[in-house]
Amino acid sequence: MAQTDIIRILIVDDHPMLREGVRAVIDPQPDMDIVAEAESGEAAITLFERHRPDVVLMDLQMPGMGGVAAITGIRGAYPNARIVVLTTYSGDAQAMQALRAGAAGYLLKNALRKELLDTIRSVHAGGRHLTAEVATGIALHAMEDALSGREVEVLTLAAGGNSNKQIGGRLGLSEDTIKGYMKVIYSKLGASDRTHAVTIAARRGMITL
Repeated sequence: MAQTDIIRILIVDDHPMLREGVRAVIDPQPDMDIVAEAESGEAAITLFERHRPDVVLMDLQMPGMGGVAAITGIRGAYPNARIVVLTTYSGDAQAMQALRAGAAGYLLKNALRKELLDTIRSVHAGGRHLTAEVATGIALHAMEDALSGREVEVLTLAAGGNSNKQIGGRLGLSEDTIKGYMKVIYSKLGASDRTHAVTIAARRGMITL
């Protein structure tokens, strides 16, 4: 096989075991070569510039610079970069952030052995790939109003056990204003109470617990 036919891959994940698992799937493939591994978003950008891989496999949740920021950084400098998100999070909000940042694929880590190789080849050829579960989540919620940045901030503080008064104090807003925000959040998420809202938002990747 000619060197030009080989898909050169950069793995970005802060868990060595996950990187080993991905390597175990890819190494036997004659048309693929892992050129570098990164443990952070910052390292991903540096290694992309150094190696110019054909496909990047990017985790979302990492210490320091997360995956979405790294995707934004890489795609800002290299608009044709092909990036596949590897994550344990099936939440539609997380997926939408990654896709808006320029990811061409979104793959759940529990589907690696079944879908990873096909996803890499598809994205390398210019296609896109979404795990069915993620695509369904995006489709189901596409017509809903997304939470605003301030609403996410309020709900994140609520998830931390803060009362409306404490949230208001942290954000420099009145308790009544926070109550108003919570009502809007309940309405947008179809939630019956604070705990329900936190559960829904965490499942959909809107907030991180």
